[in-house]
Amino acid sequence: MNPLLIFLLLFVGIPLIELYFLIQVGSEIGAIPTIALTIFTALLGGMMVKVQGFSTALRVRDALERKEMPALEILEGAVLLMTGIMLLLPGFITDLIGFLLLAPPLRRWLLLYFLKHSGILQRQSPLRPDHPNHADTDVIEGEYRRLNDD
Repeated sequence: MNPLLIFLLLFVGIPLIELYFLIQVGSEIGAIPTIALTIFTALLGGMMVKVQGFSTALRVRDALERKEMPALEILEGAVLLMTGIMLLLPGFITDLIGFLLLAPPLRRWLLLYFLKHSGILQRQSPLRPDHPNHADTDVIEGEYRRLNDD
């Protein structure tokens, strides 16, 4: 797809759709309640992103303590950053997408789906411990001799 078309859709199309829905909701419930609702969703979303961000940071720390690569947790952190931006933007569609991405099972499923279908994540990695060809990476065989400085 043409990058210019994607840019146009993101930075022109989405705000226009958001503006349309804000006008429709404002004409139904009034301007002040619509503004209050957008502020409420931004505050609620910000608090929820903060809590889940700390949770993700703790999972990253735990994985590093186990000497594992926290790749999925780092990607979840990046998605949480985008989610926070979506929730801070005024509008109901970005809020809906943002609140959906706050659900950890859905967020993890979307990340794994994207990684598998983009070819980044392979089906069976030879580095996994349950793989039949997996070698114990903590043991290095060889010979040695001690040299003294004396």
